[in-house]
Amino acid sequence: MVRRALRESLLQSFGDSFEVLEAGSVASAREALSTSSVDLLLLDLSMPGMDGARSLQALRTDFPSVPILVVSAIEEPQVMRQTMELGAAGFLPKSSPFSTITDAVRAVLAGELWFPQLAASAPAHDNSLPARIAELTPQQRVVLELVCQGLHNKEIATELRVTEATIKAHVTQILHKLGVRSRTQAALLARQLT
Repeated sequence: MVRRALRESLLQSFGDSFEVLEAGSVASAREALSTSSVDLLLLDLSMPGMDGARSLQALRTDFPSVPILVVSAIEEPQVMRQTMELGAAGFLPKSSPFSTITDAVRAVLAGELWFPQLAASAPAHDNSLPARIAELTPQQRVVLELVCQGLHNKEIATELRVTEATIKAHVTQILHKLGVRSRTQAALLARQLT
């Protein structure tokens, strides 16, 4: 629905000389970028295959000449700021009126940046290891310590007297906050601080 609305808005504003390619996933967006001449990528942070900042960063690295205008229902200043720091050319909240969408696209195509005022007011994202560890809750830190000791989820659940599902949820959040994909990577990162 959002893609259709964006397409209609862009075609109405730019006319027939403006071709719009649609992609329903990160994989199909990559394919379009690889096989077509693309002037601008409108990227939804919630599209299938999107892995947040990691996917945005990979697209910027692999297709450096294509400006990316992030379109998202997430309107948190910190998220906007992070997309800015990762090289996006702009951030457009999905709640924006059609006239704003047109203005944002025109600005980014002209080589300008387009970010809501909120993005500038957000503190710079500290991606250092101590900052990522500091984002963990006290319970997540305990779980991470037990992961570092080599315990499995079931053993950690027994030790902390909670369900295994609770530990799985904690581990998932730990991996996300640390920006790693495995328990081993999380343990290696945590050991760097000791």
